[in-house]
Amino acid sequence: MRKYLLLAFFSMFLSTLFGQSLEKNRVIILTDIEADPDDSQSLIRLFLYANQIDLKGIVATTSCWQTKNIHPESIHKLIDAYAKVQPNLLKHEAGYPSADFMRGLVKDGLPKYGMEGVGEGMDSEGSDLIIKILEEDDDRPLWISTWGGVNTLAQSLHKIEKTKSAKEAKRLISKIRVYTISDQDDSGIWIRNNFPDVFYIVSPGDNYGDATWTGINTFVKGIDNSEISNEWIAENIQQNHGPLGAEYPDVAWGVEGDTPAFLSLIPNGLNNAERPEWGAWGGRYELYKPDFSKTKEGGSIVTISPETRPIWTNANDAFTPYVAKEYGRAVKPDTIAFDNYKATLWRWRDEFQNDFAARLDWTFMSYEEANHPPVPVLMHPERFTVNSGQMINLDAYDSTDPDGDNLSFLWFHYPEAGSYKKLVKTGGAENIHKFSVLAPDVDKEETLHFILKLTDKGEPALSRYKRIIVTVLPK
Repeated sequence: MRKYLLLAFFSMFLSTLFGQSLEKNRVIILTDIEADPDDSQSLIRLFLYANQIDLKGIVATTSCWQTKNIHPESIHKLIDAYAKVQPNLLKHEAGYPSADFMRGLVKDGLPKYGMEGVGEGMDSEGSDLIIKILEEDDDRPLWISTWGGVNTLAQSLHKIEKTKSAKEAKRLISKIRVYTISDQDDSGIWIRNNFPDVFYIVSPGDNYGDATWTGINTFVKGIDNSEISNEWIAENIQQNHGPLGAEYPDVAWGVEGDTPAFLSLIPNGLNNAERPEWGAWGGRYELYKPDFSKTKEGGSIVTISPETRPIWTNANDAFTPYVAKEYGRAVKPDTIAFDNYKATLWRWRDEFQNDFAARLDWTFMSYEEANHPPVPVLMHPERFTVNSGQMINLDAYDSTDPDGDNLSFLWFHYPEAGSYKKLVKTGGAENIHKFSVLAPDVDKEETLHFILKLTDKGEPALSRYKRIIVTVLPK
């Protein structure tokens, strides 16, 4: 165990040395739990990352699917299951909070729908908590991960506007970051229209078919979809996987539709929650004023309203998956390609599903029995500058795995994440720790994002990443 602790310390040192922030993301969850089984599914996954995300609150709320009721008791039931496994989780990673701490995070929103719960006298435990956390002496952003209605936040904003000076209100509101799973009440558009400076990620309206987050459970023709299948879930999550797995409900509509609202907060080397346009486990989003005038209503009681300002919303990725080869190079580009906004999320799906399954193993397995993520280590900074036509040399030779597993390296250019949109091909970079490519000729300063995906051969296979941002100067 001593060598594992030393390895963890050394990897943290290297991450700091090469510029990767280890600061935890603060987050408050707003959940309409019991409106759909997927909230319980997402909470179970969230608890497995409770040591890597700074949880500040879990608020039971309403939504268009549950307009007059809240169910904090269902959150407590899952925390009871977490209490049984928290000691074993600590054998694998430090920092898992106690069950008592988690119970103290649970707060009530108002059992009112949308804007009916916003205004004078509409404060709740949840809305007061948001203001309390915003007022703390902490400059970190506060993420409001919204799985149902967002009127608890709307009430916080209403009270801030009415009770704070303009300067103080601006300071508090500047800390807010919202990722909401589409609009599930009528207070979302009210926030966006009345507080234009609020950082807001959303696929507006209620037509879930038009939402990026559905990439987590969309069946994609032409790829392997097995890791969202009921069979995979039963075998890897629900059965014989400890008390938390036993609480994981069957899928009713779509598996874990709320999970994308916090996936990008997990530190994995790829995620950068403050830069939605860079792409990550939670999808990729761009800042613009969308035109949803031709979008059809999806059938709930939330109406689609025109957006009055830019928001972070759907953005396309052109993506060609890699597939395994039987001989020669370990992987090759597939013969099919995709170009859509859901691909920005499902392209990482097997990786975050495997990560979930491995962490559930941690709830009952010893350290020696379970798998743990590899540690990518670059031999150079994560950001550097070259001139047009100069060689870009990337290397992750010192990467390690805490379980001693063999490692696979995959390097690729992510054109949508940088300013240079033409694909820089990295053919021949599969399964080797380094590769070189010529910087393209540019007429102005451009940025290129290269991603290293480092994957072990444990069970299940786990991946971690490094994002290298190369600035290319014109000749």
